[in-house]
Amino acid sequence: MSLLSSLLVLIVSARLLGGLFARLGQPPMLGEILAGLVLGPAMLDLIQPNAALAGVSELAVFLIILSAGLEIRFADIFGAMRGRGMLVALLGFTLPFVAGLLTGFLFGKDLMRTLFLGLCISITALPVAVKLLEGLGILHTPIARYALATAVINDVAALFILGILLEVPQHESVVDSLGIIGSASWKLLALVLGLIMLNRLLEWLDRRQFSLRAVPEAMVRYFGPEALFGIVVVFVLVFGIVSEWLGFHVVIGAFFGALFLDERHFFASRYQELRGTLASVTGGFLAPVFFAYLGLEFTAEAFEDLLFPVVVTLVSIASKVAAGWWGGRLVGMDRQEALGLGCVLNGRGLMELVVAGIAYQNGFVDQSMFSTLVLMGIVTTLLTPILFRRAYPREALERYRRAADADAPPSHDSDAR
Repeated sequence: MSLLSSLLVLIVSARLLGGLFARLGQPPMLGEILAGLVLGPAMLDLIQPNAALAGVSELAVFLIILSAGLEIRFADIFGAMRGRGMLVALLGFTLPFVAGLLTGFLFGKDLMRTLFLGLCISITALPVAVKLLEGLGILHTPIARYALATAVINDVAALFILGILLEVPQHESVVDSLGIIGSASWKLLALVLGLIMLNRLLEWLDRRQFSLRAVPEAMVRYFGPEALFGIVVVFVLVFGIVSEWLGFHVVIGAFFGALFLDERHFFASRYQELRGTLASVTGGFLAPVFFAYLGLEFTAEAFEDLLFPVVVTLVSIASKVAAGWWGGRLVGMDRQEALGLGCVLNGRGLMELVVAGIAYQNGFVDQSMFSTLVLMGIVTTLLTPILFRRAYPREALERYRRAADADAPPSHDSDAR
């Protein structure tokens, strides 16, 4: 099947199944992955993974990460690091990461596969958490505040560690690997410090009444309003190229570059126009192709030994719920509230799948491990709303919502970001 024919079949199937899952109250990406699984070698074998589709998928990853960066600001990250939210975030990342490492060593996996297993288990997807909390009407509650702070810090930490792991060649000795990790850590830290200094400069200019909006507006006037999307992509690509020059994956720099793109730099109408264009290109075309391509990568042989994926999935669920419950209790939540927090943190979704895809494309995990990671991401995302509703039945959730409406300070909404 030609590239255009494959894309046509993938997009139509992914959009149809994604829409069906959305109507069922689940993330559309689950239906999009299912479309690839049905069309690929695992079932009907109509479309094979190939270099051309992999190239489209890589472009999709770039724009997906750009979209994720647009949803987070530097202020969000610094705000999440203040107060008791940092304690919950550290537990929410560290406990599942260690659980993943122990599981990998228990099954005799090599060091690199074990590290990626721990990394994928430790992720909490910010979009999944936001969508669930918004749908339940509890974005103003303590559960939301701590869950979103944890998701922000976990996503940033995951990309930070991913950048380091991608620098480590396979089959190196432990001593050599430690040296490379140390060097990569310094380079990545220098990149992050440079970005923080640039952000401070922009804040300083903003305080001096320098209109940051003037630059993109001047470029739009020169190139035309339809060039706004291209201007933003080029801006973020510069950060991606710097990241690649330092030896990291392009998405590391792209994510941090996208953090600079917030309402301060655009007029409100331009910012909404940018988000709308990005949503159309990414959500309407490239993201479904990416998730469907993940489904294509599945093979039946990858699950000949069912014990490993079953154990990984159970460990991922148990460790995240336990970390959320423990962190919630430490910051003063009651048992039900802490359990609800743990259930929200269990959703991995997009970020975990992106990390798994990058690891597989770069040869750091094999087919079996990749399929296990994708399966774990799908199952945990599906179970997140189900587990939360078990922790908070309808009547209990309504009482919790009313109590938060009456007692929560107005600043809670901004704190949650």
